[in-house]
Amino acid sequence: MFARIYKPSKTAMQSGKAKTARWVLEFEAETARRLDPLMGWTSGDEMTSGQVRINFDTREEAVAYAERCGLPFRLDPEHQPKAQPKAYSDNFSFRRRKPWTH
Repeated sequence: MFARIYKPSKTAMQSGKAKTARWVLEFEAETARRLDPLMGWTSGDEMTSGQVRINFDTREEAVAYAERCGLPFRLDPEHQPKAQPKAYSDNFSFRRRKPWTH
């Protein structure tokens, strides 16, 4: 069983940053998923891949847990998006490159 430790990024569907403050330990699949011949659904035999997800407050706690349990793991670096300062008044600026239209 191979574990992956990462900090989830912001979802693309919402502008909020909920569920991005904690570190996550997930197990990666050892075998590929297969197509069920009768129903056409994708299925797998492993219970741990995609279903077991452990949350931690810090990266050190997640690494310590993996080492204590003897799990080989991959640590993904934390991604910090660049803040782009924006103002509503910039929509009506004379220096705007493109005209503001609907």
